[in-house]
Amino acid sequence: MSPVQYDLFQGLPNDCVERMLALGSRRTLHSGEQLIELGAPAEELYLVAHGQINLTLPMQVRGQKADVLVEERTGGQTVGWSALTPPYQFTLQASAPVETEVIALPRPALENYFAGHPEIGHRVSLNLASVIGQRLQLFQAMWLREVARMIEMRAA
Repeated sequence: MSPVQYDLFQGLPNDCVERMLALGSRRTLHSGEQLIELGAPAEELYLVAHGQINLTLPMQVRGQKADVLVEERTGGQTVGWSALTPPYQFTLQASAPVETEVIALPRPALENYFAGHPEIGHRVSLNLASVIGQRLQLFQAMWLREVARMIEMRAA
């Protein structure tokens, strides 16, 4: 089985990736287990080693609380990038719909590593910007779909 390629570490030498992975700890989440709570302090960033993480936004829908699915993250993808972006607070909930393994990377350990290896920190920052950009595109598409639906309802 080939090693997982992490989106956050694209373009980095394998030895650097291994050193950063060694800063973290592996966690196994059981089906239905929550990883991230909306609004909680973002102290760790997570890499999905295998399995799936669902990112949801709790909302009131017709008077009932519903967790609206925003995005699914799978092997190699980053979850909880709020740990590297001020104000360091999670903006979505995250849970595992199936048994999932993540690597939890503490912010202080990553920041210390990047301070000693600024070229690595720069590459990770560019990769992080790409991950964030994908989320913004997703939210923009969701928003445009909703605006179009509202306009169609008003026109009817």
